[in-house]
Amino acid sequence: MSKTIIITGGAGFIGSHVVRLFVTKYPGYKIINLDALTYAGNLENLRDIEDSPNYYFEKADILDKDAIERTFQLHQPDAVIHLAAESHVDRSILSPLDFVYTNVIGTVNLLNTAKHFWKDDYSGKRFYHVSTDEVYGALGETGFFTEETKYDPHSPYSASKASSDHFVRAYYDTYGLPVVVSNCSNNYGPNHFPEKLIPLFINNVIHKKPLPVYGDGLYTRDWLFVKDHATAIDLVFHNGKTGDTYNIGGFNEWRNIDLVKLLCKLMDEKLGNNAGTSDSLITYVKDRPGHDRRYAIDASKINKELGWKPSVTFEEGLSQTIDWYLANTEWLKHVTSGAYQHYYEEQYHKR
Repeated sequence: MSKTIIITGGAGFIGSHVVRLFVTKYPGYKIINLDALTYAGNLENLRDIEDSPNYYFEKADILDKDAIERTFQLHQPDAVIHLAAESHVDRSILSPLDFVYTNVIGTVNLLNTAKHFWKDDYSGKRFYHVSTDEVYGALGETGFFTEETKYDPHSPYSASKASSDHFVRAYYDTYGLPVVVSNCSNNYGPNHFPEKLIPLFINNVIHKKPLPVYGDGLYTRDWLFVKDHATAIDLVFHNGKTGDTYNIGGFNEWRNIDLVKLLCKLMDEKLGNNAGTSDSLITYVKDRPGHDRRYAIDASKINKELGWKPSVTFEEGLSQTIDWYLANTEWLKHVTSGAYQHYYEEQYHKR
């Protein structure tokens, strides 16, 4: 069955993996990558599929209603997979309004445009909103986030994503727009912009720079390999129940400091360093304001209903990720611009 799908944020980290999967797996689908190409959007992420006959790129900001409407008018999409977002907690602390504009108003622009163009004829239509586990707040030493967990966002980033989730569900309840939502845990893998922990530390080890660990390093996150997330999005998009939410997690909790030490060990092995070389770069820095202690996803619903589970262990996925960055040092050079270096120096202060 042929479909035309707009994937927002398709030049970003997760989005590029979703675009690649859909373009290659579904040659009968028309895939439109809509991306504003801000600092984290990079068309180099998609060079291997950019000439595919079913792939189209539209440079547009989801805040630009006219551009979104033109894209809908031109391509007449059956579905939207919405990944475009400001997503970095540290940046949200420095500039909250950017997150309100993109994550809230941008999402409502897309919802309004979809509602208008589909004209209440929702047969075969779907609006899939991709969100985060951070909307649920923080956990203690035990317990997991489920699809029924009460929202309790603690950062401007998570508050903006929580708001966008509420708008998506409101359009389902109020207008009957056929939506589905997923909330995922921390992603890692190839093409990740090096402001996030894993690619940042890989890049810093390569250049023998300090590895800035927030606070005591005991913050715990659930980690999900990005290609497994893309596979989950595929399943939710095609088989998820309209109006439902699906939590996507890696069943894979790591304390930050333990993750960093594993990464250092693997990097030393792959670079031929003496054991412990990269560990010496670990530097504790001033903690992030409002830093949530622990996140952990219960992904049993998507496993039971759609048959999804992670395909790799964290050790396997991390090893593959390091191999990709070591083989793509030119990509790293291109994305770590002068503007990024200024941000980096401003953000990470020694404790």
